[in-house]
Amino acid sequence: MSHPTASVPSAAATPPPSDERLARFLASCVADPARVTTALPRRIAAAHDASPYLFTPRAVVRAASADEVGALMAGAREAGVPVTLRSGGTSLAGQAGGDGVQIDVRTHWRDAEILDDGRRIRLQPGLTVRQANARLARHGRRLGPDPASESACTIGGLVANNSSGMNCGTRDNAYRTIESLRFVLPSGTVVDTADADADAALRAREPDLHAGLLRLRDRVRGSAASRATVERLFAMKNSMGYGLNSFLDHDTPADMLARLMVGSEGTLGFVAEAVFRTVPLLPHTATGLLVLPGLAEATDCLPVLLGAGARTVELLDAASLRVAQRSGDPVEALRGLTVAGHAALLVEFAEDEAEALEHTVAAAQVALRLLPTLTPATLTRDAGERNRLWRLRKGLYTAVAGARRPGTTALLEDVAVPMDRLTATGEGLIDLFARHGYDDAVIFGHARDGNLHFMLTQEFDSDGELERYARFTDDMVDLVLGAGGTLKAEHGTGRAMAPFVRRQYGDELHEVMRELKRLCDPHRMLSPGVLLGDDPRAHLGNLKSVPQVDPAVDACVECGYCEPVCPTADATTTPRQRIALLREIAVADAAGDDARKRALEDDYGYAAVASCAVDSLCVTACPVHIDTGEVMKRLRADGHGRTAQGVADQVARHWQGTVTGVRTALKAAHAVPPPLTRAATKALRGLGAGELVPAWTGDMPRSGPARPAARHPDGAEVVFFAACIGSLFAPEEGDGGAGGAARAFLRLCERARVPVAVPDGLGGLCCGTPWQSKGYTRGHRTMAARTLDALWAASDHGRLPVVCDASSCTHGLERLADALPEQDRARYAALRFVDSVAFTAERLLPSLPAVRPLASMALHPTCSTTHLGADDALRTVAAVLSPDVTVPDSWGCCAFAGDRGLLHPEVTAAATARQAAEINSRSHDAYASCNRTCEIGMTRATGRPYRHILELLDEATA
Repeated sequence: MSHPTASVPSAAATPPPSDERLARFLASCVADPARVTTALPRRIAAAHDASPYLFTPRAVVRAASADEVGALMAGAREAGVPVTLRSGGTSLAGQAGGDGVQIDVRTHWRDAEILDDGRRIRLQPGLTVRQANARLARHGRRLGPDPASESACTIGGLVANNSSGMNCGTRDNAYRTIESLRFVLPSGTVVDTADADADAALRAREPDLHAGLLRLRDRVRGSAASRATVERLFAMKNSMGYGLNSFLDHDTPADMLARLMVGSEGTLGFVAEAVFRTVPLLPHTATGLLVLPGLAEATDCLPVLLGAGARTVELLDAASLRVAQRSGDPVEALRGLTVAGHAALLVEFAEDEAEALEHTVAAAQVALRLLPTLTPATLTRDAGERNRLWRLRKGLYTAVAGARRPGTTALLEDVAVPMDRLTATGEGLIDLFARHGYDDAVIFGHARDGNLHFMLTQEFDSDGELERYARFTDDMVDLVLGAGGTLKAEHGTGRAMAPFVRRQYGDELHEVMRELKRLCDPHRMLSPGVLLGDDPRAHLGNLKSVPQVDPAVDACVECGYCEPVCPTADATTTPRQRIALLREIAVADAAGDDARKRALEDDYGYAAVASCAVDSLCVTACPVHIDTGEVMKRLRADGHGRTAQGVADQVARHWQGTVTGVRTALKAAHAVPPPLTRAATKALRGLGAGELVPAWTGDMPRSGPARPAARHPDGAEVVFFAACIGSLFAPEEGDGGAGGAARAFLRLCERARVPVAVPDGLGGLCCGTPWQSKGYTRGHRTMAARTLDALWAASDHGRLPVVCDASSCTHGLERLADALPEQDRARYAALRFVDSVAFTAERLLPSLPAVRPLASMALHPTCSTTHLGADDALRTVAAVLSPDVTVPDSWGCCAFAGDRGLLHPEVTAAATARQAAEINSRSHDAYASCNRTCEIGMTRATGRPYRHILELLDEATA
């Protein structure tokens, strides 16, 4: 029995409390009131997600338990404020935003438990798919759903949107591979379907809901038309509306409700934990790009390819191929091809054993020879070639989004149709693009599933543009539904397609969905307007403005891929938020809202600029290659006046004396009673030196040894550039007498009979990172010129490689060109820089004496080893030292960032908290990294003595 809409109370019907009263109310629902904020900058930063929509929450709460979420939902209901559950914020259709209370269920929700040797896994919603798969990989397993956004898509979003991907189809998607869920209903009731009595408990605690689910089950099953519609739509990938197939697939209300939670986009309850059945990892793969005359020929090939055992078949239309040709290094199959109406299929075969792959590929080659391909239908197992082919497919988003006109939004939509309608639908979309003027639109997708993705760029700041988009959407809906398809295959309904749910399902099934929503959320407090709604133009409202703020960041699509690798994500802001706040400042300025602009700017100095670790890991994850760290460095530079730049320049000119002065000061500080030192540093910081003077702590390192003296041996193989950081700070477990990483490297070279040169004047040289990271451009230029001259001479004009013993300094040397005048860049380009760990792995290890192994080792790669591509070398040296090397699954940049960890220890504490807990869950015989400041940061975080890995190798081979 249904109920009239007017009789259903809404969260918005109660007059909302003031922000201050709301904050107090919410704070009473959580253990730590500091996890609740109504501050404008924090609310605005949290508002932005990957969709084109923008809703600013009234409060943001970082919940830490299912009980807290239940209390918050009850509290919000009492306050008359709606609730939005937010994890990764990578959803594209607007389901991750709301204007009430935003509950962050990512920060404190990243636990994982491997079950049955990896055949099952228990996951919390804040972990990303990639992080979950990293834990499963050692067991030869992975999650079934394989979304392209795996690096940032969280388990919460995976469940909420019923994610699938390139390989999983409808067999291994989230719905099919979930074994059990633990979820919280808006009433506060917690249900765990892994419990044997879950259904009885649901009936006892939620009798109306339990009975209502049985009624809806029988209603759907009792209608031949409803059953036929559900079976037809869910035979395809389908994330439009609620998962009504649950009423056909399951019998008990607890089981039905668990599956209805999948794909419900946070509108029925909160999934606190999910247990998945996993699938085998197939490590042996062969990939090929098949170029065909057109879409029809491409789709005609699908039965042959799938029959031959293809695991993946990705479709690319002619526009996609033209975009791929414009890349700097197009694949061989596209070279010289004049693309007209062509199409291509990216095909991949995969097996668990190499022999099985050989058999599969041999059989597939017979089928491939029968296809009407325009280029040879070859398959490659070469990892480099395979990566190039996948970059072609995955780079489409980068190419189109990165090249879009400033001020426009990149829209990525997806639909699915029956296989026999795929060609006509693809051709129909191409016709719609031309008719509505979307000249840059591309089509690609998961052809094996009849799943098409299309991407276009759209401006929303004018009525004319908005109406163009509205007309296109209406025509697209006609096309897809006319083909018997679904308007959302993978990305979820959200707000973008909520107005069209009734049309896709019909009045009867739409009413079933509305009744389901009323049963679970009678006060309509969970994400109102998401998935279901009565406004036919809801998809055209609350759209973001995307002002131009800086050419370096204007291409940002706010996808959030940067956030999992950002070390300040849990402390201040992320790269996405830093860019979003710049845009919001520009919007406030254009609107003349001086108070809003001032509040955002006052906060931005610390929350965005000063706290940034500038490690630039964000650029390694960004699909449009934005380096937010570089932008923050430039903003620091803009904040320095002529006097500050001049002082920094003088420091560079007198660097040897400066280092000596700092070492002397450290010695003196350690000689003074700690209370006096703490008081002195506190006073200096209070006078405005907070970005120059660290707060004194008992674990402040002592001063290190002097850098090695110049040497010029005959037959030198390498120039050693000992980093000044090893001179400033003594190594762990010593007073500097052993010499730290620099002396360890020299001893290892001597042991391996490798002659080493040391430049003249090394004490006055530096990689330039201290100036570059702080934005002191004049000092950076001065030091770059001096260091280049010294290394040019020491390396015999580039003949000898230059080796550095700190990974961040090696990375700094690689970036010196940015500070050099054009006439010096040819000399710089002739120099070759190698990190000491990489040099050791390649050159020294084969010539060193046998190692006395350590039983176990905890290893901390650095952000710089990632940039340098030296992680494998670091792991190689570690494996020589110990058979049991642990890199935490939760590894990330420690955010010590030179002196950031000294000046802002709260940032490093947040960045290292999870990996420190993981490291300390067991003991290790040694703790290693390859950069002195990272070693300090990890020592502080874990209480364990982190040392440079070459120090350990030196001792193990002495």
